[in-house]
Amino acid sequence: MELRIDKLLAHMGYGTRKEVKKLLKSGAVKVDGAAVHDAKTKVRPDEQAVTVWGETVEYKPFIYLMMNKPPGVISATEDAVEETVVDLLEEEDRLFAPFPVGRLDKDTEGLLLLTNDGQLAHQLLAPKKHVPKTYFAVIDGEVTDDDVAAFRRGVVLDDGYETKPAELVVLKSGPRSDVEVTITEGKFHQVKRMFQAVGKRVVYLKRVQMGPLSLDPDLAAGEYRELTDEEVERLKQYRADEKKGT
Repeated sequence: MELRIDKLLAHMGYGTRKEVKKLLKSGAVKVDGAAVHDAKTKVRPDEQAVTVWGETVEYKPFIYLMMNKPPGVISATEDAVEETVVDLLEEEDRLFAPFPVGRLDKDTEGLLLLTNDGQLAHQLLAPKKHVPKTYFAVIDGEVTDDDVAAFRRGVVLDDGYETKPAELVVLKSGPRSDVEVTITEGKFHQVKRMFQAVGKRVVYLKRVQMGPLSLDPDLAAGEYRELTDEEVERLKQYRADEKKGT
């Protein structure tokens, strides 16, 4: 695969395109030992040795980002009207063309994975994988043991669809209840519709876990970071049946 040298270096975190051009002009960038000054120069990073000030550029084709999605932003790569999660990324990260893995509703907060690794995204989203997703929710109404049992059986949504069993944990019960709910599918507005099916309303919703990946508590709403190598490896190796010990 051939890439422009300025695009490659921006991808690898050596600055914006403008800053990379300054690097090139300074003679700091070499390809196979020869200085490169033209930003349009094409290189094959998987075959050629690229260095900056003598430091080898480790090429990586994929990017993996964990975002704490804020409310009011949509889970899409682009939109003519609404602000998207990709709009929140720095330019050098947008150059990788990442996309959100799955969707969170516009008013829902929390863990969102963005990547350009289509194979991993498919592994996490394919219905047969049954990757669990856990949400913290505030419910208008008292959540009872009957609700816990109903979620464990699966509830019938407003369109007649019967959900797969879900785990509902009551953290605080009262006129306004705090709960955690774990589902293994991703129907449209599913958590909200499940509570609607038992006569209650979700007033706040935040995803806190997806498979083996938990939301970093240090990320404020709208912030994101790259996944660690260990987190990426856990995602790649993850199988829902691992949790069952099979």
